[in-house]
Amino acid sequence: MTNDPSTKIFDLLQFGEYGDVNPSVCDSATFTFMQAKTMMDTFHGEAEGCFLYSRHWNPSNKYLADALAAMEGTESAWVTASGMAAITCSILQICSSGDHIVCSLTTYGGTFAFLFNYVKKFNIDVTFVDITNLDLVRQAIRPETKMIYTESMTNPLLQISDIPALAAIANEHDIKLVVDNTFTPMIVAPHKHGAHVVVYSMTKFINGKNDCVAGAICASHEFIASLCDVNAGTAMLLGPALDPLRSSSILKNLHTLHLRMKQHSKNALFLAEKFKETGVKINYPGLPGNPGHETLKAIMEAEFGFGGLIAIDMETAERAARLMEMMEKAGVGYLAVSLGYFKTLFSNSGKSTSSEVPEEIQHEMGLSEGLVRFSVGLDNDIDNTWQKIRECLGKM
Repeated sequence: MTNDPSTKIFDLLQFGEYGDVNPSVCDSATFTFMQAKTMMDTFHGEAEGCFLYSRHWNPSNKYLADALAAMEGTESAWVTASGMAAITCSILQICSSGDHIVCSLTTYGGTFAFLFNYVKKFNIDVTFVDITNLDLVRQAIRPETKMIYTESMTNPLLQISDIPALAAIANEHDIKLVVDNTFTPMIVAPHKHGAHVVVYSMTKFINGKNDCVAGAICASHEFIASLCDVNAGTAMLLGPALDPLRSSSILKNLHTLHLRMKQHSKNALFLAEKFKETGVKINYPGLPGNPGHETLKAIMEAEFGFGGLIAIDMETAERAARLMEMMEKAGVGYLAVSLGYFKTLFSNSGKSTSSEVPEEIQHEMGLSEGLVRFSVGLDNDIDNTWQKIRECLGKM
């Protein structure tokens, strides 16, 4: 057992009130009290170990949140009904009208749309920058800046954020660094490198089954308490509560995450090397010479590999569509959005998960219209998968 925060989940023993090795599922929306004062204290967050109402807190959600905090090395965590709920609640808890955010230009389409379109109604301004250019990040900061927002590995261009350097910039200006670590759980522990808030779409690798939608926020006790405050907490008042049955199932899946990430990474590296050998334009941070390779090596937990995401450039959307349709028919995987599934998923990012980004900004960030993003699955015989892909490429 290492001392790294990303593996501490396995030191956390959680069991149900009857000694059940899987913590019990609590499906109560409300909770009873023997004394009225205890209810009042609980409502104001002053009663330890008590629950009031499942939008506020629920035992099943707390089991999962405690495990995530242990994994991330943060003091606390909060689980939400989607990854976007985790992202938007974190941003709105930190920022108010008149504030400013510096954000990676390359980011998940839903996040981009929220920051590019939605926060304008709150008079929150956003500057999008190449997050790998630290000088541009510094130049974008203003007196009213409250946050730097990025992804450990950006979607879909797989750029690697220098989290320690970004944290130093944030600390210098007394602002928050918020990092979406959805692509690289276990591989990168952003809090360890200085991130103040870490968010996840647990829909992806953490759950790994594509059978539910969920999110998480990992941060300090103080920040999580502010999210849960009954008078001003964004997560409390907007109500993105995760269903406790889903919390229970995700917690079970979380305990195989370390095994799954190793296999995702192993298979992705294999395919990336094969694509490179055939001359296909390949983007994978695990390949030497990739712009993010050395940065990722400096912050990663090496035993978990370089991640399960790769991207190839088919130059046009038409060629990308043709290849994906052939690969699905050949049994490579599914033409589908999302990632982290045990089967390989592939999609044309510019026409799907990044379609919210205007075309001129897609061009600015370097997103080719023919980019195909792969979330490489857990295939036991990855060479067989490659042979199917190679046959499809041969028909292009």
